Amino acid sequence: MNIEQFLLQQRTRRHFFRESGLGVGKMALASLAMEQAFGKGMHHPAKIDHVIFLFMAGAPSQLELFDYKPELTKYDGKTAPDEFMKGKRFAFMDTFAKDPPKMLGTRRKFAQYGKSGMYVSELLPHISKITDDLTMVHGLSTENFNHGPAKLYTNTGSARNGRPSMGAWVTYGIGSESKDLPGFVVLQSGPRGPRGGAALWGSGFIPSSYQGVPLRSGGDPILDLSNPKGVTAEEQRRTLDAIRDLNSMELTKSGDPEINTRIAQYEMAFKMQTSGPELIDFSKESKETLAMYGAEPGKASYANNCLLARRLVERGTRFVQLYHADWDHHDDITKPLDTVCKEIDQATAALITDLKARGMLDRTLVIWGGEFGRTPMGEVREKGKIGRNHHIDAYTLMFAGGGLKKGLILGGTDELGFTPTERMDVHDVQATILHLFGIDHLKLTYRFQGRDFRLTDVGGNVLHKMIA
Repeated sequence: MNIEQFLLQQRTRRHFFRESGLGVGKMALASLAMEQAFGKGMHHPAKIDHVIFLFMAGAPSQLELFDYKPELTKYDGKTAPDEFMKGKRFAFMDTFAKDPPKMLGTRRKFAQYGKSGMYVSELLPHISKITDDLTMVHGLSTENFNHGPAKLYTNTGSARNGRPSMGAWVTYGIGSESKDLPGFVVLQSGPRGPRGGAALWGSGFIPSSYQGVPLRSGGDPILDLSNPKGVTAEEQRRTLDAIRDLNSMELTKSGDPEINTRIAQYEMAFKMQTSGPELIDFSKESKETLAMYGAEPGKASYANNCLLARRLVERGTRFVQLYHADWDHHDDITKPLDTVCKEIDQATAALITDLKARGMLDRTLVIWGGEFGRTPMGEVREKGKIGRNHHIDAYTLMFAGGGLKKGLILGGTDELGFTPTERMDVHDVQATILHLFGIDHLKLTYRFQGRDFRLTDVGGNVLHKMIA
């Protein structure tokens, strides 16, 4: 007797209806609710359907890219003023006692672009051409000056492990439009992954079906996704049906919701055996599109991942998180910064331009930035070189699309870049993203260990000034 015959004999009419109520019926109801929520939001009409978060792991220097400070150049090489340093928290503060930090004016040229006169440095020539589609937010603050906790704070709302990520909260709240691709996808490029790893896109204490799914831009999108040699699609389907039935039997006994997650993940994996290879097949993209991004089919790169991000949202994926590392420039803010800017400039501008040309930018929010900013003081770790330390009080995020005011410059910093001119923090950004999805950040909660948790913890104010 094979396993399918055994399972058939084990079924009774009562068992079938119990299983339908807990298993397939529950999943169908959840699917219906997700479809109803799509485009409408949970609490008010949604302005966006998708987010692409281009996360620059390591923290880009806003003072070399977007936050132009001519006054800082006048103080170049002078000891940082006490009135600006007082009460500030920086990484590696013990070094200041030995050698008080000196101010560092940027060596990069800036110019104003677009109708708003938005400042962009010479390091980003492609992005400078699309400033009329951008929304620039200066003077953001965050909580922790160490990379790992700061990344967690930006991605999950807490500097501690164990909280659900933003993409998990969104897909938990309103689901995904796609039926054969994950609702939350993670892409990575650069020399290594981000500090913090999988916790940055995890689901924490909410069901694991909402966690981010890392995809590769070459080969199988997910390792071991293809069938083993000699296994046909029909055999694979029968095997998965048998596994589903076993899981459903266990669900009936235990009522553990993670079993539903397991069932859904097997089904998604089966669907992705067809949709996954098609997703990363760039052969149908025009030569002009590939050239615009600087994408090379089959190559793992930021450019390829930007194109892949567009293809994902085009196919209904709700939240795409793209991590690009190598922005931690303590030692040298010159050539290493030049290199990484060249890696991202063209493809970032191409993604925004491409979404706009396809009529998708209005319903897709693109975010570009890191976990914190860089100090107005220089940092010398190696003789003859100079970099910048971590700065949590005032940094910059760049946005495009997604129901925001185009060409808007929101916030700012003092003449030396130390302090914001108005208070805005990471929780405000998170509250605003949820608001654009049609979600009230105060109402999207999950009860865990006797407490109702939310993405914005006990903070967060929607930045209505940036919303069109």
